Amino acid sequence: MRKYARMKEIVRSGKIPSFRRRLLHWFGLTKRDMPWRRSRDPYRIWVAEVMLQQTRVAAVVPYYQKFLRRFPTIVSLASASEAQVLRMWSGLGYYSRARNLRRAATQIVANHSGRFPRDPDEALALPGIGRYTAAAVLSIAYEAPLAVLDGNVARVLARVGGVRGDIREPQKWRDLSIAAQSLLAESAPGDWNQGLMELGETVCTPKTPRCHECPVARFCSAKELGLAEAIPETRKKPAQVCMTIAAAVLCDPGGRTLLVKDPGAHDDVLFSRLWQFPAVMVSVNAREELALRLRQTLGLESVALEELPAARHAVTFRKIRLVPFWGRVAFLPKIPRTRAVMLQGLGGIPVSSATRKIASAALSR
Repeated sequence: MRKYARMKEIVRSGKIPSFRRRLLHWFGLTKRDMPWRRSRDPYRIWVAEVMLQQTRVAAVVPYYQKFLRRFPTIVSLASASEAQVLRMWSGLGYYSRARNLRRAATQIVANHSGRFPRDPDEALALPGIGRYTAAAVLSIAYEAPLAVLDGNVARVLARVGGVRGDIREPQKWRDLSIAAQSLLAESAPGDWNQGLMELGETVCTPKTPRCHECPVARFCSAKELGLAEAIPETRKKPAQVCMTIAAAVLCDPGGRTLLVKDPGAHDDVLFSRLWQFPAVMVSVNAREELALRLRQTLGLESVALEELPAARHAVTFRKIRLVPFWGRVAFLPKIPRTRAVMLQGLGGIPVSSATRKIASAALSR
């Protein structure tokens, strides 16, 4: 823990028990009632931790409840098809999480009798499981003495230790990991980890931290120095990329529309390799470029495209303008990697939130 003067002071002065006691007492009194906190089932905790990656708690709760109603056990998840899992994940984003969750479930059933492994190395060998997720699941479900380190925990520890600079720099992150492990309350590792995460999310926030509410403020170097808002250093965000995507909602006389699986026509991240409307990234003229795309990929000539209201969408650093077009066709082409569905029936199909916005524009027409 070199360079972490305040943390060294906490250790040397024997203040760790007081530090732990204050945080655990605060968490016991103020912790939010989350559905994944009502069980020590490792499967339920694992699903929650995966869903919470890069996603707000409020957005996760309804998906979590719906997902577990459909897949109540690891065995039921492992038995499902990828399409079934993606359908339940549809709209939550970052779909590789769902794919890895299912892949890991099949391995757990095959190699661990359907039970999330207790051994950290075995957990880390599963698809989509990194050090943070392994530590979170094992500490909460099995009381394993493993400290978590995510953005919220790192921010709390950086402020306590007075750590300046970019805490994501590899050496600083390793030092913070060592500090997290040294402070871990091994008698209650699950509550300790959740308490630190909760503190970072609700009190020791990135902007305007509420130091007067913090149970460990007396130990905080950043508060003492008046640097709580300056620590940690704000990371430089990637330059924002603006793009326009044109999409065709084609309908036949029976009210069916065409969905495709078409990576390469646009940025992969937007539609996440799920079913989508035929689309193209626009350079100059949305209508003309989309019509060309329909001719080249679907063999559709001279489709009259009516422009619908545009929608806004954002994925990481991408700012996207979605421009839907409505087109009536006598028949929908039957070629590989396409499917015809009722426009009102997208709810049962794995599609991204961008595709739902395009469908909404067409339905409102």
